[in-house]
Amino acid sequence: MSGVHKYPTISFRVSPRERDEIEAKIIASGMQKKDYFIRSCIYNRVCVVGKKEVIYRLVEELQIMQMNLNDVVSQFEQQEVTLSNEGLEK
Repeated sequence: MSGVHKYPTISFRVSPRERDEIEAKIIASGMQKKDYFIRSCIYNRVCVVGKKEVIYRLVEELQIMQMNLNDVVSQFEQQEVTLSNEGLEK
């Protein structure tokens, strides 16, 4: 029978920002979307053991975030904070 599925579909709406965050986590996990959502919903926590390439990308991103935080702390200590609205969104 065409169009008849064995199992029900679950769907929900998210904001663009939430979607971007979810998509990034799915990519980092290396899992298929379906598997990521199932594990995330059932176990409330997804523990990912990534491949070297994925881990290196994450480490690079964390290093960039650390540098940005260091800059903000330094500016804050000198009372020269220059955060734009765009900077607050990222």
